[in-house]
Amino acid sequence: MKFFGYRRADGRVGTRNHVLILPTVVCANQVVESISHLVKGTVYFTHQHGCAQLGKDLEQTIRTLVGYASNPNVYGVLVVGLGCEGALPETVSTRIKKNGKPVNTLVMQEHGGTLGSIAAGARMAADLVQRASMEQRVECDISEILLGTECGGSDACSGLSANPVLGYVSDKLVDAGGTVILAETTELIGAEHLLARRAASPEVARDVMEAIRRTEEGANAMGVDMRGSQPSPGNIEGGLTTIEEKSLGCIHKAGSKPLQEVIPYASSPCRRGLVMMDTPGQDIEQITGMVAGGANVVIFTTGRGTATGTPIAPVIKVASNKETLARMGENIDFSAETVISGEESIEEVGERLFQELLAVCSGKLTKSEIFGHHEFAINRIGPTI
Repeated sequence: MKFFGYRRADGRVGTRNHVLILPTVVCANQVVESISHLVKGTVYFTHQHGCAQLGKDLEQTIRTLVGYASNPNVYGVLVVGLGCEGALPETVSTRIKKNGKPVNTLVMQEHGGTLGSIAAGARMAADLVQRASMEQRVECDISEILLGTECGGSDACSGLSANPVLGYVSDKLVDAGGTVILAETTELIGAEHLLARRAASPEVARDVMEAIRRTEEGANAMGVDMRGSQPSPGNIEGGLTTIEEKSLGCIHKAGSKPLQEVIPYASSPCRRGLVMMDTPGQDIEQITGMVAGGANVVIFTTGRGTATGTPIAPVIKVASNKETLARMGENIDFSAETVISGEESIEEVGERLFQELLAVCSGKLTKSEIFGHHEFAINRIGPTI
């Protein structure tokens, strides 16, 4: 099976061909946004990080920025920084260039401030866009797909329809040599033993249990016991009662294949097949981590409905029930509600979703792309100083 993507210098394949305007620090957000609005064909994000961070927290921010820019969906990058931040623009640019990607760097303190930086940045971005426009899609094997999986706004139908359907797609992609990321560590609590049983080695099983332990200890430190509680108000209204119940539905996204490894937030998989990324359950931080880890497409199941996307990766929204499809159909790309009605089997709907995946990877726009959703958030593991 094939799809049509963009072959990059490092051998990876993108499903999109973006020029990314990247701020290394919150101080550069306005300039980055202005450049992107001025230069057609660019995408951007803003964030509140890059300065007054220490140790592993700063390194995770830099790793996320570098990983995001290095994603194969990005042709080239304009890195914009103030010039005195912890995540120095030169540091970020150097690490991105190691992947063979075209990178330009702009330091605001060297270009006269806001107006001078916008003018200089627009010229740099325009050059990258013109070069990117010459790239052509080529036929690629589906083993080049790195799929990020996400469920948000879950309800009682999520674990019965949308998530098992995504699990079918995950299994089929793994069988074809592709890679699937399961994340949302908080939403594996209570089902971790089931995932550990599927580990490819005792070491991987240990890593699963250790990730859960760290997550629970973090919650306990704030006086919160997550077991037997935790679902959000929307989850409760949708029919879920405990984190264990939610987790048993969440884990279905990962299908049934062996778990090959557990990787840190915003890190790239070292092995093909099913992998777990240790992320928070918060939708945007989680998706940002997967895309920074190289995911070139995301499938996002939802029971209550959601409208979010990413700046550089297509996000396929899958509704679990007909009510959500009726309420938020303008944000939904695919419905699994026929599993609930009994009109189709999980396998039949899963086959249709797999074909939708191939179409999106070959260029079909998702609703989040059409409406310009470009949400981005980096998980923080330390205080601001």
